[in-house]
Amino acid sequence: MFPFVRLAKDMLLAARQPALALTDTHVSQHRVWPWDLDGFLELNNGRTLTLYDLGRMSVGLRTGLTSVLRSEKWGMTIAGSSARYRQRLRAFERFEMRSRCVCWDEKFIYLEQSMWNTDGVCASHVLYRSAVTDRNGIVSPDRVLTAMGQTSEAPKTPAWIAGWIKAEAMRPWPPMNHPT
Repeated sequence: MFPFVRLAKDMLLAARQPALALTDTHVSQHRVWPWDLDGFLELNNGRTLTLYDLGRMSVGLRTGLTSVLRSEKWGMTIAGSSARYRQRLRAFERFEMRSRCVCWDEKFIYLEQSMWNTDGVCASHVLYRSAVTDRNGIVSPDRVLTAMGQTSEAPKTPAWIAGWIKAEAMRPWPPMNHPT
């Protein structure tokens, strides 16, 4: 089940924090609860992605994106992701989540998020390709920025994200619909 209580708490906290520029980092504090665990008594990989949702929603609130999405009746969707897990987070362990928009192109917004344990070790990192949508499909990031009252130029796409975009373009679609 989606953590609606956590979402409400995080949104209340984010609403009280200063506004962020589009590429600033939102930092939030969390704890691994028993219902977040897998059979190995560590943070479940699926729950990790659900918790990352909370960070993205807080970034949206603090950058002003959430209010624009509501006023324009737009939605936001995930169009791709790549996750890397490197350190376990165990029951009741506290961790810090960092969330930020890295760059955008003519269709998509690229976000990165990470979870850090109390020793300052990165436990996981995820890259998301997201899109703002309306009933006609994808809304260009330029149009979104205009609605937000921003005129920012897209930051240069980091090489590692550009490489991922290129690799994703080579990925067959529909999947598993080709001879091996």
